[in-house]
Amino acid sequence: MGRAGDSRRREAEAVKRPRQDARITQPRRLDARPTSSDAPALPREGQTFAGESLLVRYANFVKLPHTVFALPFALVGVVQASFLAPVTVRQAVLVVVAFTAARFAAMGFNRIVDREVDGKNPRTRNREIPAGRLSPAAAGVAVVIAAAVFVAAAGLLNRLCLYLSPAALAWILSYSYSKRFTHWSHLWLGLGDGIAGPAGYIAVLGAWSQPWWVLPALAAAITCWVGGFDVLYAMQDEEFDRGHGIRSIVVSLGQTRAVWVARLLHVLTLALLVWYGAATPFGWIYYAGVGAAGLLLLWEHRLVKPNDLSKLDAAFFTMNGVMSVVVFAGALADRLVR
Repeated sequence: MGRAGDSRRREAEAVKRPRQDARITQPRRLDARPTSSDAPALPREGQTFAGESLLVRYANFVKLPHTVFALPFALVGVVQASFLAPVTVRQAVLVVVAFTAARFAAMGFNRIVDREVDGKNPRTRNREIPAGRLSPAAAGVAVVIAAAVFVAAAGLLNRLCLYLSPAALAWILSYSYSKRFTHWSHLWLGLGDGIAGPAGYIAVLGAWSQPWWVLPALAAAITCWVGGFDVLYAMQDEEFDRGHGIRSIVVSLGQTRAVWVARLLHVLTLALLVWYGAATPFGWIYYAGVGAAGLLLLWEHRLVKPNDLSKLDAAFFTMNGVMSVVVFAGALADRLVR
């Protein structure tokens, strides 16, 4: 009886064991949605911060490090104005606040408008709204607050800045829709940054320049500079943009011709910076800064080639961030030695 009982128990365990193994090794259904632990982690976009705090999410939402691109050109306008009137710490701080708030509003609004497109693009689907780290409502509230801060800072600077702030805000926000109807949206974006130079001048003096064309020359230089590197940046999305109705010079002309357009725009940038400098009291140190910026732009174009975008991040972020700082440093140094 003992051996017979043991035999029956062993047979029963042998029958149960394969069933347990089958449950463990049963293949997953192909139509099953992955859980959060199963889903592969999406790569973090370049020039963003690591972390998941609310502050980090909002900083990455608008790519805060990119503020360094055009802010120095706003400060060039401030330096130019200092030849005619002293610049206070209050004015300088308000210029930085106004520029940063305007850029936050413009970039945040663009992220909201493009959220569905960003969610489809492998390069951008990990941005804050498509990835679910920020809701469109939360993003919208932040944009409204930033726009209000911009207008308030403009009003604290002077009356002319206040009067011009709605037009400036309308231009930088409307860029988000320009990619739907024009291949030249790069210049729309460029002028959105370009108005920062004249804005810095007006923030100090509360008046337009004499001669009148000096500030437009500075704005045009910044417009061509930003437009040129945005053409290069659009090269990485050429295939996606073609398939989703997003317009750009790259989509219109192809990468080879688009690179030549970017080169032409950057040649114009340097020519306009020289023309602008000729109408101001800036001297040889300013022109040395412009020359150094030209070398940086040349290096940028050596890094980016049609069908070879492996060094695009270095060209886009490092070179352009340094270039604007170099021009500002030349203008500031020139002013300080006088």
